[in-house]
Formats: sequence, C-alpha cells, structure tokens
Amino acid sequence: MYFLRKAAIIFNTIKAVAFVTYKEWAAYRSHILVSLFTGPIYFLVQYFIWKAVYSGHEVINGFTFSQILTYFGLATIINYLIMDFADWNLQMLIRTGRFITYILRPLSHRLFAFSQKVGHRVLGFWLEFIPVYLLFFFVFGIRLIPAKPFWFIVSLILSYSIMFFINYCVGMFAFWLTRIFGVMEMFRIMRNLFAGVFIPLSFFPITIQKIFFFLPFQFIVYVPFRVFIGSYELAGITLSIPLVILFQAFMLGAVMLVAEIIWRFGIRRFTGVGA
Repeated sequence: MYFLRKAAIIFNTIKAVAFVTYKEWAAYRSHILVSLFTGPIYFLVQYFIWKAVYSGHEVINGFTFSQILTYFGLATIINYLIMDFADWNLQMLIRTGRFITYILRPLSHRLFAFSQKVGHRVLGFWLEFIPVYLLFFFVFGIRLIPAKPFWFIVSLILSYSIMFFINYCVGMFAFWLTRIFGVMEMFRIMRNLFAGVFIPLSFFPITIQKIFFFLPFQFIVYVPFRVFIGSYELAGITLSIPLVILFQAFMLGAVMLVAEIIWRFGIRRFTGVGA
C-alpha cells in the first residue's frame, strides 16, 4: 500500500506541474513553432550529403540509401519527442541563486523539472511532432511506422527519461563551476555524436562501437531506431528487442543513481548567492 500511495503522489505531482507548464508554454507557442523548420532543414542537409555518399553504392555498412533516410527521419522525430533543457534551467537557477526557493519546497527539484519536461513535450507533440511526421510521410515519402509499436513506445519513454537525467547531471556541474555554458555545449556535441544523431553508430570502427555499447548515449537515439526497425546490432553484438529494452531500463537506473550521487555532493556546495 505504501508504494501505491507513493506512486499516486508522484503521478499527481507530475500531472499538476505538467499541466501548468503546458498552459504556460501554450501562451508562447509561436516560440515552439519556430522549431518546425529546424528538423526538416536538418533532414534535407542529411539527404543531400548521403545522396552524394551513396552515389555508385547500393549498401554501406548494412544501410541502403532508403534506410539511411529513414534513420535520419526517425532521429529528427525522436528529437522532437525527447527534447530537453534541464541542464540550462538548472544552471540558471543555481547561478542566480533562485534555486534556493526550490530546495525549501517539500518537493524534489528533479521531479519538478521532469514534470515540467512532460508538459513541455506534450505541447511539442501537437505543435512539432505531428506536423513534421506528416511532412515526412507525405512530402519526403518516409514511412515512419515501427515494426514493433509496443516496444518502440517503451523504448521512447526510456530514451526520454535517460535524456532528462543525463542533462540534469550536466546541469549540476553549476554547483562547482557556476557558469557552465562551455561545458553544456561541449557535452551536447559529444552526446549527439555518441547517441548516433550525426551518423549511425554502426558506421564507426568496431573498437569504438564496443565502447559505445557500454555508454548510456546509444539508448537515446540509436537504440530507439533499432527497436523501430525490429532488430538490434552494434559492435558485432546482436540482441533481441525485449533484451535490449531491458538493458535500456537498466541504463536508466544507472543514470538515475549517478544523478543522485552528484546531487548529494553538489548540494553541499550551494550557497544561494544572488538570491
């Protein structure tokens, strides 16, 4: 009964904060609508690059030209669903001292920030995901229909959560450095590279693929894509979809544990200067 009551409290908290965030961002929906252009433009750039790369080739590293377009189309869609700025928000609160108002509340800031992300992405689902999905489907001819819909949704939820906790960990560096714009930018590039946003991970040398296999970043984009097509392979390792989902859930637990450890050390450094 204790766990059920606890789960009900967490659910109600997420729902309440997400609803307020949804209403808040809905007032500035034109700001979100601007991002409608970034995804398709990114996809077009990838289209012309890979069209040149595939000139004279049918298959490269196991991908046909059609599959590589599906990969980048799906990567674009996934980005709209899991977009996160927990690192930027947290460092801003710490830097300005406003974070003190959150640690005085009877609510974990991580849960509050996660709930904000839920509200923000629900709005993004209507304003960003659906229009871009339809654009890819009818204009570019990219049929983004998962081979295993249930496992793909589970994988997306886990990817969504891993993305949040990784960014939250980065934001907590502000406890030590105060200004972390350089750290955030460097980490964003590394995260996208290791997640397979710029290029499928199977295009890297086998030794580097083995390193990627043990990092959490592949579970943000590369794994949801492999679940989408119904097969997983990296570094010569082939896993069934349920097993790779299990690994993804395990990695989420590991990232949450790291976030808890960093929090316990970082909160001791917070002095509330500027509040």
